[in-house]
Amino acid sequence: VQLQASGGGLVQAGGSLTLSCVASAPTFSNYYGAWFRQAPGKEREFVAAITWSTGSTHYADSMKGRFTISRDNDKNAVSLQMNSLKPEDTAVYSCAAGSDYLRGIPRPRYWGRGTQVTVSS
Repeated sequence: VQLQASGGGLVQAGGSLTLSCVASAPTFSNYYGAWFRQAPGKEREFVAAITWSTGSTHYADSMKGRFTISRDNDKNAVSLQMNSLKPEDTAVYSCAAGSDYLRGIPRPRYWGRGTQVTVSS
């Protein structure tokens, strides 16, 4: 499965962006689509995940209320709507897919190339 992310860019603090990730083929029904991010000098962190079959969502606590993940099964796509962006949201955002978890956090098997999100103050 190949994943292609898009939608990153430069936005002012308080603004919104929507990231999209398209999979090259339908994923298994028990797979999730997920977003991770990595800021400069920091470790990669989990953002959000959604199960392809049920639409069940899972967010990192710090993202709840501002970020919304959704999926379009017909298009094999997962989106991340980001609102009220802050400079600390600046990072490379990567989409991923898989079925494994490690200590409750998705541990994807497939990764796409990231897209840069920069939030200016």
